[in-house]
Amino acid sequence: MVVSLFAFYVLAVPAALAAQPAWSRTILVFGDSLSAGYGLPREKAWAHLLAERLQQQRIDYTVANASISGETSVGGARRIAATLAKHQPEVVVLALGANDGLRGHSIEATRSNLELIINQSLKSGAQVVLVGMQLPPNYGG
Repeated sequence: MVVSLFAFYVLAVPAALAAQPAWSRTILVFGDSLSAGYGLPREKAWAHLLAERLQQQRIDYTVANASISGETSVGGARRIAATLAKHQPEVVVLALGANDGLRGHSIEATRSNLELIINQSLKSGAQVVLVGMQLPPNYGG
């Protein structure tokens, strides 16, 4: 029985994913190393776990993870238009800002970049989920 289950997951699941209908909806994860899963095996990164959960619950969404380790809101603002065009998501999970804080970027500039990303995402027809970032208190106000 174990061999049969193993064969099912190795053979059937990838085939089912490849055969997803063209009308499948997309969740775009747009973040930094926290979303990219830096230092983790791919299957342990939260975006991958989200994709697995959606598949297990037979919820018709695919997850496109366009996160880049080290990314700041500046870099995100530069690449959001092309990323939206490529993936055409229904939902954008925006998880940027931690590296801005760690690098001492101004809150105003970070907010402006995040607003640009949010506005472009909304214009494309996507809903936006903004993930909050909190810096350690030793970084100051």
